[in-house]
Amino acid sequence: MTKQEILQTAVRQSAIDLNCKEQDFMDSKNHIVLSSHNAEARKYLELPFSCNLVSYGNNIVASIQEEYRYPVEDYINRYSVEHCFETPNMHVLNDALQDKGLRICFMAEYFLPDPDRLKETCCPYELRVLRQEDFKDLYTAQWSNALCEKRKTLDVLGIGAYDKGHLIGLAGCSADCGSMWQIGVDVLPEYRRQGIAAAVTGRLAMEIMARDKVPFYCAAWSNIKSVRNAVKSGFYPAWVEMTAKSRKFVDELNKTKKV
Repeated sequence: MTKQEILQTAVRQSAIDLNCKEQDFMDSKNHIVLSSHNAEARKYLELPFSCNLVSYGNNIVASIQEEYRYPVEDYINRYSVEHCFETPNMHVLNDALQDKGLRICFMAEYFLPDPDRLKETCCPYELRVLRQEDFKDLYTAQWSNALCEKRKTLDVLGIGAYDKGHLIGLAGCSADCGSMWQIGVDVLPEYRRQGIAAAVTGRLAMEIMARDKVPFYCAAWSNIKSVRNAVKSGFYPAWVEMTAKSRKFVDELNKTKKV
C-alpha cells in the first residue's frame, strides 16, 4: 500500500465510525452529522457518540446526538480547527456541554505508517512473532498497553523482545475493525531507552501490512515517550479526536488511582 492508500483507508474507517461521508473530512467547511450504531465501526467505540470531534487537518467533522447540535456547531465554527482541540478554547465547549450532563473526556492523536520510513530497527534482543495463543498468560498489568484483557478475542498478533528467553518488550495489535489493526506497546522499565519499543512497533507494523491490514497507533498529546516511539517507528500524525462523555463516566475515571 502507498501512503495515500493507507490514509484513504483510515478516512474510510473514520467515515464509518462517525456516520459521515469520506469527503466530509477533506472539505474546507466543518460538518455536523448524527451518530449511529454501525457493525463495521471500530470495536472499542461506544456508539452512538454523544459528541465526537475528528480532524484530519482540513476541518472538523462532529458526530453528535441532535440535542447537542447547537453548542457543538457554534463552537467548531467560532474557533480555528487546531484551537478547537486545545485550551483555552476547549473550555468553551466543555462549559456548554456540562449544562447538558457531558464533559470533555478523551483527547488523542492518531498515527499512520509511512511506507517509505517503515523499516526494521536494530535491537540487541531476540524478536519473535507471537499469535493469539501465545498471549494467554500475558494479560497482566505490565503488558496492559500491548494487550487488552476486556477484548482478548481481538488481540491477534504481536512481536515480543526476549532477553535469554525472558519477555522484556511487547507490541501487540488489536483487530479493531475489518481494515485496521491498532498497535500498543510495553517495555519493562529496566530495559527502556534501548530502542526496544521502536523495534517491536516497527516490526509489528510490517507484519500487519503483510497481512493487507493498516496498522495505526494512538497516543495522548502529552505522552511524549509514546509519540517519539511512533515517529521513530516510521509513523506520522494523521488525525486527532476529542470525545465528550457523561459526567458520571468522567467522574469514575477520575477516581482511578495511578498504577
